[in-house]
Amino acid sequence: MASVQRVYAALKALVNKDQKGFVTPQIFNSFASVAQTNIYNRLFDDQKNALRFRRAGVDAGREMSKEKQIKEDLSTFIKVDTLTNPSSGVFAKPNDLGRIISIRTGNTFSDSGYSGDQVSIVYDQDDIDRVLSSSLSAPTSGSPVALVSSGIEIFPTNISSLKIRYYKLPEGLTTDATPAKNPAQPRFGYSSSVAGIDLYLASASIDFELPEHYFGELVVEIAQLIGVNLRNADVVNYSTAEIT
Repeated sequence: MASVQRVYAALKALVNKDQKGFVTPQIFNSFASVAQTNIYNRLFDDQKNALRFRRAGVDAGREMSKEKQIKEDLSTFIKVDTLTNPSSGVFAKPNDLGRIISIRTGNTFSDSGYSGDQVSIVYDQDDIDRVLSSSLSAPTSGSPVALVSSGIEIFPTNISSLKIRYYKLPEGLTTDATPAKNPAQPRFGYSSSVAGIDLYLASASIDFELPEHYFGELVVEIAQLIGVNLRNADVVNYSTAEIT
């Protein structure tokens, strides 16, 4: 995954090269999570475009497929959670919920897959009103429907647990030898034990969750957020050298 130390070093070097001023760790840390979230959100738009390219027959295919690459990148953020103890049929959303992929009833697995049933999802009150008032599509225990708003309201209301698969919001990774996901946002940890020099402190740092090949994009995104217009050629050349 993208190293917060190297992204910060690249940004500082490029800003100094263009004589755009100096980026402090405090400024960098205030924009690091915003930059990662912006890139994460753009991945969903890129996925739609890649799907159109594939349908038009202009996708490279196999390991060079743009659609495949984006799906692999987004798979980093896929999470499965069990929701229980609903209040009046309404389940609380996971705190890190980004976008829902699917919902099923039940919370156990078997050799044949999930033990529950697929839940249809609607996002509009008018839609759920039509479903509930229909004699043909009224929800049943074997064919439930969920209204997703501030919570997840399930019909029929006697369902006690759900298995939800979703894209979680991006977070960070620890900088250990075996990185682990961390709810803390990316940050450059440092020590000011030397006057005027911010020394990198791995124990206080959190790396980006985005894959390494977003290194250059993270540098550009943070630069734009702090109002620095870098030349793309400089960013590409520096990023390529750093990754190599």
